[in-house]
Amino acid sequence: MLLDRVTEALVRRQRNRRDKLSPASSQQPIEVEARSLSKTFADGERRVEALRQVDLEVRRGDFLAIMGPSGSGKSTLLHLVGALDTPTSGTLMVGGERLGALSDNELTTIRSEQIGFVFQFFNLLPTLTAAENVLLPALIAGERSRQSKGRVTELLGLVGLAEREGHLPGELSGGEQQRVSLARALVRNPGLILADEPTGNLDTESGNTVLGLLRRIAREGQTVIMVTHDPVAASSADKIIFLRDGQRAGEIAGGDPQHAASYLSQLDNRNGDGPARRP
Repeated sequence: MLLDRVTEALVRRQRNRRDKLSPASSQQPIEVEARSLSKTFADGERRVEALRQVDLEVRRGDFLAIMGPSGSGKSTLLHLVGALDTPTSGTLMVGGERLGALSDNELTTIRSEQIGFVFQFFNLLPTLTAAENVLLPALIAGERSRQSKGRVTELLGLVGLAEREGHLPGELSGGEQQRVSLARALVRNPGLILADEPTGNLDTESGNTVLGLLRRIAREGQTVIMVTHDPVAASSADKIIFLRDGQRAGEIAGGDPQHAASYLSQLDNRNGDGPARRP
């Protein structure tokens, strides 16, 4: 079955990582650490506080989901962790590197080598085949195509698309395109996978396949942080944290979609008097 093949392939790919430190340990290194993280945007003469004094600690091999009402700061937090934006204040460390101390070139290297991104809308280049889309980050990073093609074949097999590697995105279903996107995120073997609504445009079966892949990835030692509005998707994670008005608003263990939905509903139903928030 697909998930059995996922497990076997990831065991091979992560052996060196596990030899250094077992992901089963409760004392894994911290992969992402934020302290008093804040982000303020200028909107004309108004200042919009998207995040306010957020603390976050995610260890290697964790699968964390982030939920909250629209405009709560979920995507802003994910963009900061992914070095796609910079905080207004606070400190943020990813893979042991303090991002605020790095140059633009060093941040580009972090994004290229240490972080894999999975987006809601796939972001595949329509004129490239599935295999070429997966290979692209390695080519941009200067890796030789011959060295990388073997990884591409392995990863497409990992996500169940070995027979579709020559197809263009327009010839693939939404679920297949998202699995290509996931393979692309893994091609450089990053320690951190950031997923922004990865099942938002998928049917239930395709969404469950993608969530199963993300779970297996985390179990084999890579860290996964996922933003989602879907309580069912969030419950696939080990832990769910909630944001509201740019602040931490609680956390629960994963595994129970009804609990996640109830918690989110309570946040939605609270009356808020704060300024407008950016998502």
